[in-house]
Amino acid sequence: MTPPETAAEVAAPEADDAPRWAGGRAEEVAFPPRERYHDLVAAYRQQGFEMCSDLCAVDYLVHPGRPLPEGITAERFEVVVNLLSLSSKRRARIRVQVPESDPNLPSIFDVYPGADAMEREAFDLLGIRFSGHPDLTRILMPEDWEGHPLRKDYGVGRVPVQFKEAPGPR
Repeated sequence: MTPPETAAEVAAPEADDAPRWAGGRAEEVAFPPRERYHDLVAAYRQQGFEMCSDLCAVDYLVHPGRPLPEGITAERFEVVVNLLSLSSKRRARIRVQVPESDPNLPSIFDVYPGADAMEREAFDLLGIRFSGHPDLTRILMPEDWEGHPLRKDYGVGRVPVQFKEAPGPR
């Protein structure tokens, strides 16, 4: 998301003073530091954001230049959380920068239990670890799989595919 020409400051939840952009359609985008991430998510929950609709991770290895507010340092990984307030018809997006040297972030499972599978997927495919998660195990790849296949530096390799012989004419 590109910041608007005249980026308006959005009223922050009480627990945070993270930089924000005003998005369209009653959406706000917050950029908290990692150590404030969990508190910000909990503050949104207390303000009536009933649903965590999505949590995903992005690897910006080959696309490091992206618009971020002043004071936010771009890191290789970014975790993006989308929250909904159905009662007030509002959306909030939280974008947290996660460094390659320490890809850890606090789990929000205790705030939104539905984030369980989404955090496991981000761990499985990109290697982002969520501290405090009750069962941070692979969800898509086999347990003995080495590496994280959605990382931009992961080797493509080749997996042989076996096809059954096509049936001949009858």
